[in-house]
Amino acid sequence: MSSFLSSHGIAPGDAVTVYVIAILFIATLIRSTLGFGEALVAVPLLALSTPVTVAAPLAVLVSVVVAGVMVARDWRHIQFRSASRLVLSSLVGIPLGVLMLANVEDHLVKLILGTVIVGFSAYSIAAGSIRRLHRDHAGWLMVCGFLSGILGGAYGMNGPPLVVYGTLRGWSPQQFRATLQGYFLPASIVGLIGYASIGLFTIAVARYFLLSLPAIALAILLGRVINRMLSGDRFFRLVYGGLLLIGTVLLVQAMRG
Repeated sequence: MSSFLSSHGIAPGDAVTVYVIAILFIATLIRSTLGFGEALVAVPLLALSTPVTVAAPLAVLVSVVVAGVMVARDWRHIQFRSASRLVLSSLVGIPLGVLMLANVEDHLVKLILGTVIVGFSAYSIAAGSIRRLHRDHAGWLMVCGFLSGILGGAYGMNGPPLVVYGTLRGWSPQQFRATLQGYFLPASIVGLIGYASIGLFTIAVARYFLLSLPAIALAILLGRVINRMLSGDRFFRLVYGGLLLIGTVLLVQAMRG
C-alpha cells in the first residue's frame, strides 16, 4: 500500500488524513440530516486507519461540536422537557451499560438489542405509521432514556431508544433533529471529559479535528438543507431505515461473536 501511495505522489500519512476527513464528513452529514446514526460510521471506520484511542475521542469531540452548532441554530425546535428527562433517565442506565459490557456475554446483549431494534423498525416500515403519543409519557421517557444510557455505556450507541421515543411522539423532522442534539450535547461533553481525564485527548486527535473542521462545517450545512427538504413521511422512512441498519449490524456482530 505504501509503495502504491508513493508512486501516486501521496504520502501514507496524508492518505490517512484524507480518509479521516472523508469519514468525518459522511458521519456528520448523517448526523446533521437525521439527528443520529453517525456512531455506526465514525468509530468503526476511523478505527480501520487510526488507533481506537484516537478514533473514539475524535468522534466524541466532533459530536460535541456538531451538537453545539445544531443546538445554537435550532434551539427553538428542541423539546426541552423531553430532552432533559431523557438525559436524567440515561444517567441511571450508563453505569449498568458499563457493568454489562464487563460482565455479560457481548453477543447475547447484541442479539437481544438487535432483535428488538429490527423488529420495531420492520413493523414501523410495514405498518406505514404507528400509534403516536400526543404528549410526553413519563413511562416511555424513563424506559427510552434508561435504555439509551445502557446502550451508550456499553457500546457508545445512545441513539436507537431516543429515536423510538421521537417517532412515538410524532415530532417533526426539525424537532426530531434538534431535540436529539439537546440530548447528545451534554452526553458527549461528559464523554469528552472522561477521555481527557485519562489522557486520550492527544495532539493527533487535535490535528485530525482541526484539519476536518471545513468538511464538518460543510456537512452540517448540507444536512440542515436536506433535513428541511424532507417531509415527515420521507424523513421517518429514512429514520426507520437507519434503525434497521443499526439493528442488522448488531445481529451480524452477535452471530459472529
